[in-house]
Amino acid sequence: MQLLQNKVALITGATRGIGRGIALHFAKNGAHVAFTYVSSEEKAKALEAELQAFGVKAKGYKSDAGNFKAADELVTAVVAEFNTIDVLVNNAGITRDTLLMRMSEQQWDEVITANLKSVFNLTKAVQKPMLKARSGSIINMSSVVGVKGNAGQSNYAASKAGIIGFTKSVALELGSRNIRCNAIAPGFIETEMTGALDEKVIQQWRDSIPLKRGGSSDDVANLTLFLASDMSTYITGQCINVCGGMLT
Repeated sequence: MQLLQNKVALITGATRGIGRGIALHFAKNGAHVAFTYVSSEEKAKALEAELQAFGVKAKGYKSDAGNFKAADELVTAVVAEFNTIDVLVNNAGITRDTLLMRMSEQQWDEVITANLKSVFNLTKAVQKPMLKARSGSIINMSSVVGVKGNAGQSNYAASKAGIIGFTKSVALELGSRNIRCNAIAPGFIETEMTGALDEKVIQQWRDSIPLKRGGSSDDVANLTLFLASDMSTYITGQCINVCGGMLT
């Protein structure tokens, strides 16, 4: 049996990396997938076709998750098209890495808006259909950097730490309505973004991890699938690390 048969999932930032991996895993497991993108319509159309090949409904929406009004309009459009939203994956995010002494106000604001405000925007908007159904799973993408911090990433770390506190609070607020909220904290995940790094730097990261490898988008997608499914109906308010033991 497919784990997400006929469930409707909304995934933000799904045209590449971890988000794309999650969308594919969800579709393989029977979920109808709505996803957002901000730039490449070509990539969005290609992903739509890939997801639809699994026999599910899939549609991409050009939408800025960091914009409160746009997020509300997005949820309204998805519910109109798919009738409900069973699962929300807040995955969209950016980095603007630099030391605090060099960080501009704009670099701070951009990261907080894209990474943290977006989670507030979509979670608030998706409450309505989930409360109506008295069911739902909200999954927020944090980071090990939000747990332990990292030099040169104070804006990113603050946004990802904020997601963990937000997740726990939402779990406490909505648990009585059978709506679960959990966070995932990926470690060093090898995606298109890390592909731009020097191979020696990548190998140093791998050597520092107990499992001696970087993670893949599949590693994160597998946990997301579990948290979205009915296999995790007694798990809420948690932040689970997917880091190969990095934080052990």
